[in-house]
Amino acid sequence: MSLLKLKYKRLLVGVLTIMTLVSCSSPWDERQEIDDANLKVTLDVAITNMAGTSEFTKLLVETGYDTILAASKTYTVFVPTNEAMAQVDSAILNDPEALKEFVGNHIALTAFSSVRGTEETQIKMFSTKYLVFKGATLIDDATIVNANHYAANGVFHVIDKALTPKMNIWQYINSKAATSAMSDYLLSLKEFSIYASDITSKETAAASPGIYSDSLSNSYLKNVYNLNNEKNSYTLFLMEDDGYNAEVDKMKPYLIKKSNDPAIDSTAIYSKYFTLRDMAFGKKYELNNLPATLTSRFGVEVPIDKTQIVGQPIRLSNGIVYIMKKVDVSLAKRLLTKKIEGENNSGYWGSRNKIFYRDKVDPFGVFYNDIMVQDPGKAEFTLMYKDKDFFSTKYKVYWRAINDRQANVFQQRLRIGGKWAVVNTVTTQIGVLYDVPLTNVELNNYTEVYLGEFTLAQAIDIDLISLVAANNTVNGNNSLTLDYLKFVPEIK
Repeated sequence: MSLLKLKYKRLLVGVLTIMTLVSCSSPWDERQEIDDANLKVTLDVAITNMAGTSEFTKLLVETGYDTILAASKTYTVFVPTNEAMAQVDSAILNDPEALKEFVGNHIALTAFSSVRGTEETQIKMFSTKYLVFKGATLIDDATIVNANHYAANGVFHVIDKALTPKMNIWQYINSKAATSAMSDYLLSLKEFSIYASDITSKETAAASPGIYSDSLSNSYLKNVYNLNNEKNSYTLFLMEDDGYNAEVDKMKPYLIKKSNDPAIDSTAIYSKYFTLRDMAFGKKYELNNLPATLTSRFGVEVPIDKTQIVGQPIRLSNGIVYIMKKVDVSLAKRLLTKKIEGENNSGYWGSRNKIFYRDKVDPFGVFYNDIMVQDPGKAEFTLMYKDKDFFSTKYKVYWRAINDRQANVFQQRLRIGGKWAVVNTVTTQIGVLYDVPLTNVELNNYTEVYLGEFTLAQAIDIDLISLVAANNTVNGNNSLTLDYLKFVPEIK
């Protein structure tokens, strides 16, 4: 028993020693041991006591931030030297609203020591901008020259450059209005809705106006990336007019749309959208890390030719903009093959308990999901699908349909387009764009089957694509199965 007690005591001593070492490793805890008069005063007073920063101290008082820094919450302040303040644009200093944002861009809630466990920390400032604290010495593009001055309610660091708030990418686009055709189009999408769902968002934004209302009301920000979002980082390629217009013209034959209003050129509007949706990326790429090819969130591979970059990259609060002479994307990359997964049906006509969603492994060891309707007890059981953004061109159609649960071949058909209607008291589909005849689903065939082709005169959303079982009630002969549908567009 005494031996156990001895071991326990040694273990306890060891744990206490480790806890002591860990507690001493925190710079914030170490401040308690520093004989510093600032620890007895709040940040507003402590900053006033710092030599060489009086110009910024005056602005704290002028904007009322001195009162905030006297509160009981914990803050971090990055304090520019007087020399740094001498470089600040007088237009900011003479505009009360801009001045308040400027001072707030130096203050963050919560204490951030220069000794941290992470290499980079994204910090939200009182200006609502986010700045990156890099390593031990850099905040945004300013260098910390005198670090870790602790006060009773936080910490401040002296920096060699003022943290003037930068525009975000959306603000920059607004600043280019009337000088950039691409910017003008992006801004116009506040008035034009690309999708029906955009209309609801615009109504919501109209009911709650503010500086971020564009995030809802602009169809580009809603459907591509919210370039008004300060928290995330983006890369945008902003093409000069000639290159932009050339890319748009390439897309026009594939986005033919008729408008009810003769004053609206829908073909041009949609050609511009489908060109520009691939010009924004959800990550900031500095020039030295800019890859030769980027893939947009819509799956389009975009070649990045650095020789087409005009001037220096424009670094903004939420990312980076490259002015490009052109970004030449081939039609083979733009016109993506559509693949509709069988298990992602949007509806059905029949009984739900006859539908089976399956997790399978094919004979080649590849995992896949599919859907199967077995023994439905009715004729023409139907699975329904839909997809948007079909181009105005010819499509070749394929399916992969796995018949692995029964011993006989059965047939199914595909109907593309149309709508449900009651004709002579019978519910049926009318206005079908293309009707694939009954096609055999062979036993254990894991290859794609070519079904035919159809042409769209206009670019449309297809809200009804129907996989239809044979018109008989004999179980085994009226099954359905689908791994996926594939629609391959043709380049004209």
